[in-house]
Amino acid sequence: MTIAITDVAALSSQVLDEVERIVVGKRGALRLLWVGLLGDGHILIEDVPGLAKTVIARSFAQVTGLGFARVQFTPDLVPADITGSSIFDPRSGQLSFHPGPVFTNLLLGDEINRAPPKTQAALLEAMQERQVTTDGATRPLPEPFLVIATQNPLEFEGTYPLPEAQLDRFLLRLRLGYPARDDEVAILRNRMARRAEAITLDPVVDAATVVEMQRALEDVHVDDSITAYIVDLVGATRRRPEVEVGASPRASLALLTAARAHAAVAGRDFVVPDDVKAIAVAAIAHRITLRPDQWIRGSRTEDVVVRCLAEVPAPAGPSDD
Repeated sequence: MTIAITDVAALSSQVLDEVERIVVGKRGALRLLWVGLLGDGHILIEDVPGLAKTVIARSFAQVTGLGFARVQFTPDLVPADITGSSIFDPRSGQLSFHPGPVFTNLLLGDEINRAPPKTQAALLEAMQERQVTTDGATRPLPEPFLVIATQNPLEFEGTYPLPEAQLDRFLLRLRLGYPARDDEVAILRNRMARRAEAITLDPVVDAATVVEMQRALEDVHVDDSITAYIVDLVGATRRRPEVEVGASPRASLALLTAARAHAAVAGRDFVVPDDVKAIAVAAIAHRITLRPDQWIRGSRTEDVVVRCLAEVPAPAGPSDD
């Protein structure tokens, strides 16, 4: 089955419309998250509790027909709780592997920074190679395999900050923010109207269709001027005086992938500068390390990317207006 870019755009609109039945007023954030999933990338949602981070992950799983598993990260969680382990079977006298929750299509890692680094590292191979190695055996993960992880950026007691190597595995990092007043009123009205806490969303696509939509991104054209713009934008982060470690070439690849997905969702088979600008902060900011004195001043890596966007000239060409 081959899916055209126009079909990607139409199906994407249906997916977002269905998710918005329960997540009100966050179309922009939902669109970015869907762009990340279409780009076959993992997503880190970083925001305060109560903003529907878990609901969003579960909703996308329902709408896309993907297998779903949720892991609540806690300080006592061990790697085998995620990857699975071999258990001795007394009847056969042999070890039998019992797969962990990572063997699914969409894995929600809730409050990922509450688990110690050894447990966080259990996801590194899965996120990068889409496979798990235990007891000397390597087992492939289902296709697609995507991770949506959440963390609270304000609470530090009993948490273990994600190392740069793991942050770099996430294609995008998103922040949701509080809903507008009218949207919050709509949330309350919707809850009363359905007369139940939970809501079941209708599937729009299935796992096989999601994979074909991901493959369709290879047909999205990227002009040489856009490629150069991406490289210049990422390179600018390495020259900022407030930055200790700038974004790596993996950031350039992430920006390229997400820009193609953004263009496809918009129904175009070519990337324009506005595609790059739309996802630059989400794709680059978490890959930058600020100088220690900037932490004290309350500087944010997002502000660095915004400054780079203002300084690096975009190539001339059509915009996404």
